[in-house]
Amino acid sequence: RGPRMEFLLLTWGLSAFVLTPWSVVDAFAYAPNFITKIIQEDTGITPSIEREVDEKAAGSNVQVLTPPVKTRFPPEPNGYLHLGHAKAVSFNFEVARMFDGTCNMRMDDTNPSKEDEEYVASILEDVRWIQSGLYEGRDPWDGDVRKTSSYFEEIYECAEYLIKQGDAYVDSLSAEEMREFRGTLTEPGKNSPYRDRTIEENLKLFREMREGKFAEGEYVLRAKIDMASPNINMRDPTLYRIKHESHQETGDAWCIYPMYDFSHPISDALEGITHSLCTLEFEDHRPFYDWTIEKLLPSGLISARPRQIEFSRLNIQNTVLSKRKLIQLVEQGYVNGWDDPRMPTLSGMRRRGVPPAALRLFCERIGISKADSNIAFSALEDCVRLEMDDKCPRAFCVTNPLKVTIANWDSELENFSAPRHPKLVEMGDRVIPFGKELFIERSDFFDLNGPEGQANGGQIPKGYKRLLPNDNVRLRYAYVIHCDEVVRDPVTNVPIELKCTYMPETRAGVTPDGMKRVQGIIHWVEASTGIRCKVNEYDRLFLAEEPGKESGDFLK
Repeated sequence: RGPRMEFLLLTWGLSAFVLTPWSVVDAFAYAPNFITKIIQEDTGITPSIEREVDEKAAGSNVQVLTPPVKTRFPPEPNGYLHLGHAKAVSFNFEVARMFDGTCNMRMDDTNPSKEDEEYVASILEDVRWIQSGLYEGRDPWDGDVRKTSSYFEEIYECAEYLIKQGDAYVDSLSAEEMREFRGTLTEPGKNSPYRDRTIEENLKLFREMREGKFAEGEYVLRAKIDMASPNINMRDPTLYRIKHESHQETGDAWCIYPMYDFSHPISDALEGITHSLCTLEFEDHRPFYDWTIEKLLPSGLISARPRQIEFSRLNIQNTVLSKRKLIQLVEQGYVNGWDDPRMPTLSGMRRRGVPPAALRLFCERIGISKADSNIAFSALEDCVRLEMDDKCPRAFCVTNPLKVTIANWDSELENFSAPRHPKLVEMGDRVIPFGKELFIERSDFFDLNGPEGQANGGQIPKGYKRLLPNDNVRLRYAYVIHCDEVVRDPVTNVPIELKCTYMPETRAGVTPDGMKRVQGIIHWVEASTGIRCKVNEYDRLFLAEEPGKESGDFLK
């Protein structure tokens, strides 16, 4: 690290990847899945990944006569995006690209008590980042950033329409009473005693709710559906609640706010969303989504009929993907903020050095289905390694240095040439200086006669091919050296320096006639020209594959 310049090194094997600003990834496409097949059936549009093959075979362009597909990504601005959101972001935007459509960016800001402008800014930054390199420098979403709060008046009008049609009523039950009346998964609910209020009384009370005449919890607006429905979400769900709180966008203009399940389908319809793609926890909510759309279409307040489709959420081992739990980690000081590199947030991943293309590749490999799974964290690391392997020039980095002195080296520095990338010739070569004093990784020397050798019964570890006392090893791109003497710390007896001799005839990979080929090859850094740097190494955030599964508390 120097003035106005910072390098990020991620070690892999013997070398290190240098992540450079020009590393850009080409777009990818999901393999056909049940959702893309549904959209293809709905629209008659062939996904672009298949259409390219068809066009080449036909020798002409395919004409699409149906309206374009429009998806959306609608996060609540009450926390930072995490890896679970990466799957939703990637898939919603990719589906839009596959079907020559667009994807809207919408903040579902219906709960002022938990939302903050900080979260809005971080969400937009994360979406731009994970989609970077795919939209030629522009924002990935269609048009301006939408906000549910922009539709508050329209949503209110929809609520009044439902009241006038006899499909909604103002309830006076307390929250505890509502839970009692709701029933259970095995027992039907009971009608509220206020369910049969007249349309006129409901309208009056609802308008007075808007005017701020009542306290929080005194009244709610509920849909009138079926308290005996086997789906609890259809047992007269709440549409509006009273909240005497300022909203970050609308200020004090409203003291009643719509529930997500009510505002979501209306917002989708107002924006002309064709396919509302969400995770499986919303599957039981889909009947209410459809009920809302069907009830409101005759009003003329909405005209589109979006279709909700669910897919499995992303679960990753050794971490948690829950905003509630992530907030606990931040607020209780287990991590240093939302962008701590140990966090599974997108800002944490970015700070950790993960390329956005690696996250997109990870999401592509996981695929889209309705089957729950718990993905190994190593699967994400494989994608990171693969993306960086293709894009990043190489460098040597010694993270736990052990000094090596070449006793028979009396010359000035000698420069060796090595490729910047083992496969990409166009990256050119790099110069590696070699001299009398070097550093190697401490782990590349096994101290057979010291504490670690004694702990191993004086035996060489099985398969070990690196440096041993009185043995040879090759320094990558340079010479074979022989370890003649181990200098030890007088107190701890651990090695602090190795005195070696080099073999001039072994320069640059040569094995002279009559010499046994040296199997071990290690990396190294010349002491006087090496640059001191800070390397952060991160492992899993949790030791347990499924935090909290055994104890019931993910923090224990």
